[in-house]
Amino acid sequence: MTLRIHALLHNHINILASVEHWIQRNHHQFTTTQFAEALTADNHLPNIDSFDWLIVMGGPMGVYDGDKFAWLSTEKQFITEAINAGKTVIGMCLGAQLLAECLGAKVGKIDIKEIGWTQLTLTNEGANHSLLKSVPKQFTTFHWHGDGFEIPEGATSLATSEHWPNQGFIYQTDKHKQLGNWLMGWQCHFEVTPDSLQTMIEKGKGISEQDIKQYPQSVQSPAHILENTAQFAANNNAYFDTILDNLESSSKDVK
Repeated sequence: MTLRIHALLHNHINILASVEHWIQRNHHQFTTTQFAEALTADNHLPNIDSFDWLIVMGGPMGVYDGDKFAWLSTEKQFITEAINAGKTVIGMCLGAQLLAECLGAKVGKIDIKEIGWTQLTLTNEGANHSLLKSVPKQFTTFHWHGDGFEIPEGATSLATSEHWPNQGFIYQTDKHKQLGNWLMGWQCHFEVTPDSLQTMIEKGKGISEQDIKQYPQSVQSPAHILENTAQFAANNNAYFDTILDNLESSSKDVK
């Protein structure tokens, strides 16, 4: 089955990276909307019926920054429409926060920042979930956030870290259950590759010395991050490939 995948992007730094590689390897179709650019005939939000999956990527803004980014309200409405249509929606970092808010959960600034390679531990529910089979109970993944989400009501918490408990969730409405589709959010960045992470560090918001001093256990220096990227990135990409494979199989099994 060829999936039609649409991605919502918020800048030119938080890109699909390894997810795009998975899409291409599996010969799926994909399109994007780039909110960092004006919405036009060539850069627009598609009809809900024109895609199967919606992937919502990260970005430096917060879900509460509608006064600075007027398109956020439009994006939230679009995500809500995709949820109501029973589409599979996958959120990464900001994308997970947007998905959580659209499901009624509280999202906002938290009293910690996680920037760098951090160990996640799957919850018992996460470790036993069919979509996470073959993903280890503990693994190290990449983070860059100072906001967080509460787990939406009725959703399953998938993972925790030492610094912030709400690292992932999964949920199905009745319509999603009928279709074999899912709503999944991850606070981390499974998708980063050495190249994409280099770009994030060089062109992104930056990692301040103040943050490193204030949060020495959870904020790493750019040099430390890049030194460890080769060790962790490939495994992260492989784990998320597995999750995407399982999501695809779930939909196929029902259809």
